[in-house]
Amino acid sequence: MKKRRQNSAPNVDQLTAELKRVNYQSRFRKLLRGTIYTLVVVSAMAVLVAVLFMPVLRIYGTSMTPTLSEGQTVISLKGKNFKQGDVVGVYYGSKLLIKRCIAFEQQWVNIDKDGNVYVDGELLDEPYITEKALGECNLDLPYQVPDDCIFVMGDHRATSIDSRNSSVGCIDYENVVGKIVFRVWPLDGFGFIN
Repeated sequence: MKKRRQNSAPNVDQLTAELKRVNYQSRFRKLLRGTIYTLVVVSAMAVLVAVLFMPVLRIYGTSMTPTLSEGQTVISLKGKNFKQGDVVGVYYGSKLLIKRCIAFEQQWVNIDKDGNVYVDGELLDEPYITEKALGECNLDLPYQVPDDCIFVMGDHRATSIDSRNSSVGCIDYENVVGKIVFRVWPLDGFGFIN
């Protein structure tokens, strides 16, 4: 006796289940592709903003202590509208320096032997420094800041190499990265920079 051949065609329930599975896979692939595209676009935008408008910088050295310490990460804002006392990132050769704006073009800077800083004959109020020092100054004082330049100094005056020394000198506006506005790392120092 011959066995009857079983019908190998799927039934309606099996076809419906298979159709749901295929549709689910298709929706999942579209969702995954859309998510990846979104992440790529957001990442590219974040890099673009960081490079063009808000560079993220890491602090090296101790010339800005106690305001900023080595290893901290900060955010800067690009621009050229600085005022006296602003902390800025500047390029000096291939190095990035973080310093404080002291004087601008055509202003006169004078520093006495005790480290008191005068701009156009007026003593600067500098609550951000803990110890005054003349530091490594080899300029003929009083000194007039050249056109299109900024006279900068570090907050740790005894050790900072800055515009007081002719090896660095005044910084041209083209070499200013931006104003340092926010500390993001480490988290215990998170906040705005004065």
